[in-house]
Amino acid sequence: MNILFLCTGNSCRSILGEVTFNHLAPEGWRAMSAGSQPAGYVHPRSIALLAREGMKIDGLSSKSWDALPATPDIVITVCASAAGETCPAYLGPALRTHWGVEDPAHATGTDSEIDAAFMAAYATLRARIAALLALPLASMDRRELKAELDRIGREVF
Repeated sequence: MNILFLCTGNSCRSILGEVTFNHLAPEGWRAMSAGSQPAGYVHPRSIALLAREGMKIDGLSSKSWDALPATPDIVITVCASAAGETCPAYLGPALRTHWGVEDPAHATGTDSEIDAAFMAAYATLRARIAALLALPLASMDRRELKAELDRIGREVF
């Protein structure tokens, strides 16, 4: 199973989703991340947070969705549509869902306030990923999975 975490810049939220998913996922599952307009770098605070959480950070890069290493089975957009962001629309055959998360790259304030914004985005994504991995996936059809993915994006924080 291949999961794609997708946003515009691929520097924060989608990277947090990719690395966290790969850290928690069972054998045979793989996450990747990409952006419709990649920033060209991974935000240093994302890297620092993931390192503090004990996750693998080697080889992270901001990537375009034009260069995916595999065809995704599930695409999860993470742009915060409530904040007026436009999420890219993935046009492949994958099952698509939206898990809006505020972009910590736009956080302002003290260092601790900015770090808290990164931690909030990470905590939301981690909780949603855990909820996805707890689903009885082997017994779910595509419609049921889509409904559960959408529910997780609305209800799990």
